Amino acid sequence: MEQNKNKGSGQIRGTRLPESGENIFQRIKKKTEEAEARGIEVIRLSIGQPGGPALPIAKKAAAEAIMSDEESMHEYQDNGSPGVPNFAERFVQAHIKTNLQEVSGISCMPIPGIKPVLGPGILACDPKLVATMSEPGYPTPAKWCGYLKVPNYSLPLTAENKFLFSAEDIEIGTDLVMINFPNNPSGQVAPRKWLEELCGYCQENNIRLLGDAAYGMLIHDSKDRVTLTDVAINFPDLSFCEMFSVSKEIGNGTGWRVGAITGSEDFIEDFGKIKGETDSGAVAATMAGAIYAIENDQEGIERYNQMYAQRTRILVDILSRRGMQLVLQPKATFFSLWEVPHEAFGRVIRNAEHFNNLMIKETGIVGVPFGDGYIGDDYIRYSVAGYPMEETEKASSVDLGFEKASVIR
Repeated sequence: MEQNKNKGSGQIRGTRLPESGENIFQRIKKKTEEAEARGIEVIRLSIGQPGGPALPIAKKAAAEAIMSDEESMHEYQDNGSPGVPNFAERFVQAHIKTNLQEVSGISCMPIPGIKPVLGPGILACDPKLVATMSEPGYPTPAKWCGYLKVPNYSLPLTAENKFLFSAEDIEIGTDLVMINFPNNPSGQVAPRKWLEELCGYCQENNIRLLGDAAYGMLIHDSKDRVTLTDVAINFPDLSFCEMFSVSKEIGNGTGWRVGAITGSEDFIEDFGKIKGETDSGAVAATMAGAIYAIENDQEGIERYNQMYAQRTRILVDILSRRGMQLVLQPKATFFSLWEVPHEAFGRVIRNAEHFNNLMIKETGIVGVPFGDGYIGDDYIRYSVAGYPMEETEKASSVDLGFEKASVIR
């Protein structure tokens, strides 16, 4: 009998994934739960998820859709939306100023939220080198690159450049640039002139440009509202894509997993090929609820937007009075980014993680630390998505916490 050639090979069970480190948000969640277990009253300024449910009008429309007997409402939607005709075009149109019907060479497609399609978006470009906005920033693009074993780097994002990197910062050999505006964690909005310069550079150098606009409807001042799409359509040879999501726009729609992408036909066609062979599409009922709310309750969406703007102003005022240094004035979202102080609670602060841990232990205030572990390169993000700063008692709790911290810059 032929012996098993693999016998004695020393194979053991264990992970076969590349080293990627622990997800920062999971780490913060764990620390929060540990603090609560010790009896600490936690103030969650770390959560990027709006509190409560989605807008009533969205819930009602989604409920009616799920109760429909139409087969199209319950089947695979794939790269389309048989249950909600023209969903992607309508959803995108609600986010941009440009009239899509007057533009040629542009396509749209529904997506089941942004996170799960970042990977297919990268694969659709078959890139040799990817630039992201992940340090400090939303880590998922870099994580996707890591798991896909695609070389990548983060563009410089600092207080000095106001989170608006220069085209000169894009390394030679880069063939995909992934941007995130309105920005998490800074609340920065990309100005039209800056977008024009970036689009021009990417067109000239045959670089694909992918924009994550998850917070597209949460820009606090209407005069600042411009999307990558509104600018990119003026660059006919630019290959680009922009993603929009309902997650934060209709109140708490984070679990609805629905959005849409738009961009140049070549990019969307490649994107659709990868997505169509690996994904069954979004959920028709949540598409129905989302588009109904966006087309019929802009007032409700704007109430959330202005609520976040008010909460952010209150938080910025309190922390600034207590000695914290704002990296830049947020113009969108519910995030604000702060420099890590050199001292707090009479102790020298080593880095953002150290400061956040002390704040949790001594005050219950939880933020999200960003950086490479050195003072001067570290930041801490605070979010008012689910924390009602407009309530005097809530604001006072934050104020007392930072008073106790006695930070020294």
